[in-house]
Amino acid sequence: MVRLFIYHTEAQEKPEPERKILSDQFEIMERKLWYIITVPSMYLVLAAGIVMLIKLPEWLQQPWMQIKLAFVVGLIAYHFICQNKMKQMAKGIYRWTSTQLRLWNEVATIFLFAIVFLAVLKDAVNWIYGLVGLAALSVILMVAVKIYKHFRLKKGQ
Repeated sequence: MVRLFIYHTEAQEKPEPERKILSDQFEIMERKLWYIITVPSMYLVLAAGIVMLIKLPEWLQQPWMQIKLAFVVGLIAYHFICQNKMKQMAKGIYRWTSTQLRLWNEVATIFLFAIVFLAVLKDAVNWIYGLVGLAALSVILMVAVKIYKHFRLKKGQ
């Protein structure tokens, strides 16, 4: 979804009528992706998670599950921030640059990595190693975005 936001934002640098044509197309694509795939998927995954916790309520006492649920709450907040961003863009409001959106795109990767990591490994790995690994992944992703920006700007010159 955020990848579409990046393209939508970059389309604003194009001359008319190309800007209008691209913006209209990105709004259609964003709306369809959001309401046909993203929102229903979120509700299905949340329902499955709730059913799992009803069947295995003892997992709520496990530290790994509590931390995982904190990341899930963060991912839900991310979801609604993206929805707000989509609505702003539909109104012609572009507050974030394409680089900021590229960094924002990686936030979901960090949340998802942490959620899967906790679900798969549970208590098998020391929390300190897990946090260091998550921090290292975050740094690697942010550096990758900056390197990509450097090459993209260099290519544009």
